[in-house]
Amino acid sequence: MPKIISLEEFRGIAGRELEPSSWLEITQQRVNQFADATDDHQFIHIDQEQAAKTPFGGTIAHGYLTLSLLARLNREAALLPEGMTMAINYGSDKVRFLAAVRVGSRIRTLQKILEVRQKGKGIWMVKTAVTVEIENGKKPAMKAEVLSMYFVR
Repeated sequence: MPKIISLEEFRGIAGRELEPSSWLEITQQRVNQFADATDDHQFIHIDQEQAAKTPFGGTIAHGYLTLSLLARLNREAALLPEGMTMAINYGSDKVRFLAAVRVGSRIRTLQKILEVRQKGKGIWMVKTAVTVEIENGKKPAMKAEVLSMYFVR
């Protein structure tokens, strides 16, 4: 669960590493639903028989599915300022997909707050370095710097 902290404490969280998220299993059903939502039905995502013949050895998650799951996984360990009314995605920098996420594997996120900057009255931008780990994987699935805007009353 996210942790609510004072605005004063929130201003000083740059450099802080957050707790890892819980592990999330990537199921074929989730991959299929993402394929339907995005109209990306490439066989490596949805056809287990064909995908088994590739170097991946089976179906894999879409890279953008992994990226989109940051909203769920990162929220678990988030530090949120007291009085926050909403948070929105502002963008991503340096997104890299480093290893395929096989269906049936589990992923989690590690986060480090890089920057907290006030953008206006009650508006804060937070830049976070995020690594998506694959359980028992040799390489991370993804690394990115994500930007979020926090609106505080």
